[in-house]
Amino acid sequence: MKTDFIVIGSGIAGLNFSLKAAEFGNVLVITKKTIRQSNTNYAQGGIAAVLDQSDTLDSHYEDTLKAGGYHNNKRAVKFMVKRGPALVLELSAQGVPFQQTGEALSLTLEGGHSTSRIAYVGDKTGQAIEQSLVQRVRRHPQITFQENAMAIDLIVRGNRCYGVQYMKENKIHNVFAKATILATGGLGQLYRYSTNPAVATGDGVAMAARAGCELKDLEFIQFHPTALDLKDKRSFLLSESLRGEGAYLKNAEGRRFMQNIHPLKELAPRDIVSRAVFSELRKGPVYLDITHKKSAFLAERFPIISRQMKTYGLDLSRDLIPVSPATHYSCGGVKVNLQGETSLKNLFAFGEVACTGVHGANRLASNSLLESLVFSNEILKTLKCLKSPIREVSTPEHKHTKARSGAKRKTQNIMWDHVGIVRSKAGLREAIEELDQLESTLPGGVNQGIIEARNLIVCGRLIAQAALKRKKSLGCHYRLDSA
Repeated sequence: MKTDFIVIGSGIAGLNFSLKAAEFGNVLVITKKTIRQSNTNYAQGGIAAVLDQSDTLDSHYEDTLKAGGYHNNKRAVKFMVKRGPALVLELSAQGVPFQQTGEALSLTLEGGHSTSRIAYVGDKTGQAIEQSLVQRVRRHPQITFQENAMAIDLIVRGNRCYGVQYMKENKIHNVFAKATILATGGLGQLYRYSTNPAVATGDGVAMAARAGCELKDLEFIQFHPTALDLKDKRSFLLSESLRGEGAYLKNAEGRRFMQNIHPLKELAPRDIVSRAVFSELRKGPVYLDITHKKSAFLAERFPIISRQMKTYGLDLSRDLIPVSPATHYSCGGVKVNLQGETSLKNLFAFGEVACTGVHGANRLASNSLLESLVFSNEILKTLKCLKSPIREVSTPEHKHTKARSGAKRKTQNIMWDHVGIVRSKAGLREAIEELDQLESTLPGGVNQGIIEARNLIVCGRLIAQAALKRKKSLGCHYRLDSA
């Protein structure tokens, strides 16, 4: 099969790029579940941009650098904050129902921001954006889909990407294109506790690594400080905007503790809050407290969270909500320039799978949707690929198998125990050794479970190796034995 553009992934980055690229050629979107299944769909908080006259681009720029430990690519940050406002307003004009105050978009505050600049749709901003993009993509005659299709590997010869091999209904397919775009999202399922959906298994990073692509900053894994902590339930994100609206963090004694750690208290950057919560959990449970807000306000502002809490017998307006950190975002990934170009010709990457350098050592809240939107909008470089003909090349043979592997859960435990919120030289070395051993036990052949397990092990080892090399603590990379 041949097409002009292959887009692997169907979150905000993949769908926005598809809409832009479809004006210049045919686009095939490959996604391993339904088109709506992505990290974007689970993003609660909002999208950051300078949308008020009291705010400035310089302020957003500085907040982003400060949160990122000044490890950021400054040029990329300037690029993002400058282009962000117009693109958020474009989403609004296209039908995303952002909350409004009169004619202006309502703006809320989140951790690390010096002012309110987060545009939002209740507590389902990502879902609303995803829905709008999906509707537009489905109507476009130049865009087709392969849903429930698992990418196996990129098709690479020398320093050029020719397309991708994927599996659907137990059959292996090759598709060749002038440009291949990784928009596969993150790798949150690499850890025992995660706010990410089941599809976030690091597929893009692993495929790029096997293809010889340059990677960057993989050690910077962001943990969200407030995920629901009910031991018999999966992690559920409790949006940063709860703290933006005044929620407190309290320890087992019922006392607030963040005021002793950072001037921004509960709204300090995520790495700082996560480590503080992690430390308090060693003494006893930690709670999120927003009971001082009225029930009607909470139900209107946080409808999804409120309903979800009730399924657990909890009420935001009456109960302290037990929380713990959970894996949330990968700040590093496949190294790209401002146009999404990777180190392989005709291979591009956008969104969480990519490393533009925007986030540095720790992502500022609500900059993720913004980054995905801004950089996936840049397709001029990609269009240069259309000048050359599509070439088919030989590909490896893979056989489907029904074999199963328990490697995924074992990988998650290794990563949480040794490559998590706090790290050490000994723990990182142990993680690498255990992952190497685990990889040797994987069955031959391919199916979704085995491919995902293989990808998680690859990503886990790369993260541990990067963390071992960075001896000093920085941002969300914290070494107990920091030099």
